[in-house]
Amino acid sequence: MKKLLTTCLKTIIFFIGWAIIISFTPDIQTNNPAFLRLWWEFSPFAVVALFSVFFVLIIEKGKIRIPITYGFFKNSLIGMAAGILWLGSVAAILFLTKTLHITGHSHIDFIWVWILASLLNAAMQELLMRGYLYQLWKQKYNAAAAAVFTTILFTVMHGGAFEAGMIAVFNVVSMSIFATLLLEYTGTITAPIIAHFTWNTIGAIVLGGVSLASDYPNLLNSSFQGNQLLSGGIYKMEGSIIVSIVHVIFIGYLLIVNKSKSNATSYESRFIANKKELG
Repeated sequence: MKKLLTTCLKTIIFFIGWAIIISFTPDIQTNNPAFLRLWWEFSPFAVVALFSVFFVLIIEKGKIRIPITYGFFKNSLIGMAAGILWLGSVAAILFLTKTLHITGHSHIDFIWVWILASLLNAAMQELLMRGYLYQLWKQKYNAAAAAVFTTILFTVMHGGAFEAGMIAVFNVVSMSIFATLLLEYTGTITAPIIAHFTWNTIGAIVLGGVSLASDYPNLLNSSFQGNQLLSGGIYKMEGSIIVSIVHVIFIGYLLIVNKSKSNATSYESRFIANKKELG
């Protein structure tokens, strides 16, 4: 009971403290919407990064680690490949079923600033969900408990999905599970960040089929038509059952490869232990 109370208290202080501080963050004085959005994404990211450093180094005294730099280049590529395959498979099916139509395009001023803002948004969400809090619950209990807790928190943070219906809610839940399994597969938070960033940037800023904050522009004008179950209706990709199916396939695949990886690691550990005994 003491362990549970301590873990919950740390969680509450970390999450509520982060929410309180960002609520008092002042706006920058600019008339440029791109730089204003960049600031709105940077400030919560900076706060969660500082909180993470404080809790890991001061509260936990280094006993908990947030894996970031391990295999950074390789895992960035894995995250990018996962994100492209994730979004690409959904978009391809929507195109083939003639549910998604490109009706035109727009010009975006300061597009690289918007893209950087999207990166900070993804990094903030992943660091908040699958950074310190995930590692805390994993250390105190196990990966399954950490996955369940952070998925519930991630879903609550995306409360707008409940207005869109059960498919949208399932897509949020399954997206969180997918990101968690990607974290466990690569051993670093880098891959989920890059995959999340790829989904948001191509899906929202390029295709206009994914919901970010309402001020984000989109390069292409996309129209989602036909069966609402496929198209997602007014909620676009995030309300589509195609996303649900893709998530289930990805989750199933990652469960299999993670189990194989775990079995291989266990076998290697036993082999080394036996070798030492014989040696």
